[in-house]
Amino acid sequence: MNKEELLKCHQRIVPFVHATPVLTSSLIDKRLGCKVFFKCENFQRTGAYKIRGATNAILKLGDEERKKGVVTHSSGNFAQAVSLAAKSLGVPAHIVMPTSAPKVKKEGVVTYGGIIYECEPTVEARQTMADKISHDTGATFLHPSNDLNVIIGQGTAAMELLNEQPDLDVIFCPVGGGGLIAGSSLTAKYFGKNCKVIGGEPMEADDAYRSLISGKIEGNETVNTIADGLRTTLGDVNFPIIKEHVAKIVCVTEEEIISAMRLVWERMKIIIEPSSAVALAALIRDNQENASDYQNKKVGVIISGGNVDLNQLPF
Repeated sequence: MNKEELLKCHQRIVPFVHATPVLTSSLIDKRLGCKVFFKCENFQRTGAYKIRGATNAILKLGDEERKKGVVTHSSGNFAQAVSLAAKSLGVPAHIVMPTSAPKVKKEGVVTYGGIIYECEPTVEARQTMADKISHDTGATFLHPSNDLNVIIGQGTAAMELLNEQPDLDVIFCPVGGGGLIAGSSLTAKYFGKNCKVIGGEPMEADDAYRSLISGKIEGNETVNTIADGLRTTLGDVNFPIIKEHVAKIVCVTEEEIISAMRLVWERMKIIIEPSSAVALAALIRDNQENASDYQNKKVGVIISGGNVDLNQLPF
C-alpha cells in the first residue's frame, strides 16, 4: 500500500461519491480548548461513508465478475452502500442482513435495488448465508471492513479532510469492523504531518481496544450498544494496519455516546447516528483525561453516518 494507490482510489471513486462538507462548532471548540473539524459523511450518498469503499471494491472487479454480482453482509450502512454502488454500475447486489437490523436501513437497501436475505444476528450466521449465496450465484463477496479495496476506499474521507485541513494533529474515528480507522490511519500516514489517529469504541463492544492491548484479534463479549454500526469485530486484513498505525483506542459509555450525539444535534443542527457520536464522545473523554494533549491543537472527527430511526431516538 502506498500513496499513489490511495490517490488512484480517490480519482476512481470521485464520480460516484459526494465531497462532503467539513463543519466546525465554536461552542465545541471553546468547551474542548481545541479546534475541531467534523468531516460530515452523514451528507454522503446513502447517508454514510461506506459508499466509498463499496464503490472502489466494485470498480476493481473485472467485467465477468461484475456480471455475476456481489454479495455482502451488513447491519445497514454497508448494505445500503453496496446496493447503491452496484446499482450505479449495473451490478446485481445480494445483501445479507440480520433480523435485528434497523428498519430504516432495510428500507434503504430495497430503495437502492439490493436483494435482502435475512439471517440470525450473529457473525457466523451472516457469513454462512453470504458464502451460500456466493456459491449459488457466483457473486463476489465484499467484506464490509476486511477487504483491502474497501479499506482504501474508506480512507478517502480522511484524505479529503486532510486536503482541506493539512495541519491536523489528530483524527478521531469510530471503530466497528475496523475498515474506516484502518483506511484513515493509512491516509494520515501518507497525507498528514505527524497526524495521529485515535479510535473511539463503545465499552459494550470493546474488542478493538482489547485487541490492541493483547496484540491479537479479540471477540466481543457483549454488543449491547446503541451504536449498532459498531457491533462487529476486527479482521485479519485491517488489524495489522490498525496495530501499526493507530495511536490508541478510547472506550466510551452508552451515556457518553448519547450525550455526544445530542450535543451535535442541538448545537450543529445536523443528524448523526449513535455510531458517529462515538468518535466525538472519545475526543471529549480523552480531552477530560489528557487536556494538555489537546490545548490549541487541530482535531479532525469523522462523522461516519446519519442513518437514524427517528422512532428510536435515545433522547
